[in-house]
Amino acid sequence: MIRNIENAVVEPVSNEPNEKLKAKEKFSYGAGNLAANLLLTTANAFIIFFYTEIAGIAVATVGTMLFIARFIDGASDIGMGLVVDKTKSKYGKARPWLRWLAIPYGLAIILLFSSPNFGETGTIIYAFLTYMFAVGIIFTAISVPYNTMIGTMSQNQAERGQLSVFRTIFGFGGALLVNMITIPLVEMFGGGQSGWQMVAIVYAIAGVFLYFICFKNTKERVVATSQATRTDGVLIKEGFKSLVKNKYWLIVIAIMILGFINAGLGAVNIYYAQYILGNPALVGVIGMASFLPIIVTTIFIAPFLKKFGNRNVAIVGAILSIIGSLIIALNPANIVFVLTGLIIRGIGAAPLVVVGFAMLGDTVDYGEYKHGVRSEGLTFSAGTFGEKVGTGIGGMLLGLIMGAGGYIGGQAEQTQSALFSIEFLFIYLPVIFAFITILLLWFYKLDKEYPQILKALQERKANLT
Repeated sequence: MIRNIENAVVEPVSNEPNEKLKAKEKFSYGAGNLAANLLLTTANAFIIFFYTEIAGIAVATVGTMLFIARFIDGASDIGMGLVVDKTKSKYGKARPWLRWLAIPYGLAIILLFSSPNFGETGTIIYAFLTYMFAVGIIFTAISVPYNTMIGTMSQNQAERGQLSVFRTIFGFGGALLVNMITIPLVEMFGGGQSGWQMVAIVYAIAGVFLYFICFKNTKERVVATSQATRTDGVLIKEGFKSLVKNKYWLIVIAIMILGFINAGLGAVNIYYAQYILGNPALVGVIGMASFLPIIVTTIFIAPFLKKFGNRNVAIVGAILSIIGSLIIALNPANIVFVLTGLIIRGIGAAPLVVVGFAMLGDTVDYGEYKHGVRSEGLTFSAGTFGEKVGTGIGGMLLGLIMGAGGYIGGQAEQTQSALFSIEFLFIYLPVIFAFITILLLWFYKLDKEYPQILKALQERKANLT
């Protein structure tokens, strides 16, 4: 397949990489991230519940299985990045993957939320294989090109910024939508296995449609001007050596992994709604209170970042997250306390959502300044690897902690230790992660050093010309 792609005729659709993009194209690009969340957010928020309550798999087994799957999945991102770089078609190198994989993407959603009766061992094997197919293969193969399109649609920094804003709003909007409507839709379709499968079919059709819209209404304008980029083992080895010596990259990656572990812990929401609040339908309200503040804060956060810097705003955000969790702890079974705490926690989460990958970009410049090696692709691929491993760790922790607490799927009543394990995952573990994040950010001084680093890099380039 790759040989055919490489031999295809290249027909750039535009020679104006800095042109201003129309609103229709930006909206269509954002639609691609909405499509992505119909699989990813549904999996992160509900797959553990589906496996334990519908498929009947032990929660500790599920957590370990997902951790192994996400770890393998994370490694696939770097490989898919290399495939995208080698792709040549009349549509570009990233955009055509949306067209090629839209229908397999829909099929993957349906397979993920199906649970044929293959016996205890067979059910576990089926769950692992379909999870790997959906999240580890198909989602990776379509999301890596989608993310790459920010770089291939425009070289205008302002336009790239706008694309990133639309991507964030549609992404978190999709996450909010999935959290709000999934359980009501399952119940509307009759509940149980058939209810989940019908919801999967609806999400599959919507996802295919949205990816085709994204493909149809976007263009790749940035065409490589040389073959100077190397992907051989020597460069990869040099890049890895540079990364492990880059102290700020290590700090940012650690912070991002903590954030993604928290995202993986979001699967506890359905258990919290059912067993602590006593109403599983409240998972939609929990999702809205978690994601809507992030969306709103993202829209208004830019002036604060400009004035106070990424690090300082992120520290304030972590402090707000701790305050929000402590408000929930005051009365864990009271929906007013829970929603108030979640709103504050969501506002606190927004800064790191916005600045995480921007801070990674700054570490690229620091690495070039300090070690003479510039490796954007490897830097960001490792960041995506951290995302998937982090969410996998979150799922594993959820399974292990709830399993240690004595949680048994399918029971109407749970023991006090099982209930506390759910509260610990929902309230207290995020507090621990927030404290660690603040400690790591305390040692992040790159915001202050960056102007001098940028000046030094510009002087180096001037001396070479």
